[in-house]
Amino acid sequence: MQLRLECAQLMARQGHPEPTGQAKVTQAYNLPCQYVLHTVGPIITGRVTPRDEALLAACYRACLEAAQERGIPSVAFCCISTGEFHFPNRRAAEIALETVRDFQKETSSQIEVIFNVYKDADLQIYRELLGTA
Repeated sequence: MQLRLECAQLMARQGHPEPTGQAKVTQAYNLPCQYVLHTVGPIITGRVTPRDEALLAACYRACLEAAQERGIPSVAFCCISTGEFHFPNRRAAEIALETVRDFQKETSSQIEVIFNVYKDADLQIYRELLGTA
């Protein structure tokens, strides 16, 4: 309940829905972590465009930047924009990994990144892309 209230307060102060590709940070309250990183990924209604790909990468980058600014040592990402937003799972995973790797190289970031997947198909995709299949 507290997390939902903080999100509602953030939205009210902001005065508009969160733009795609940005991130907000809230307290985690009763969740088993300190913070929750919130982002809005692109919604795919037809073919994936280069803009959709750039917006998805921006989601991951914005979350990583927010974590780094706050000294958060680790983040766990779900598969942003897959599922209800219809981003193709494999391409989304490729973008996620590429964005995280680029961020770590560019910033010398020591943030531990965990990809938390719910579907066996996503697990297989990440294992293949990470070379652990």
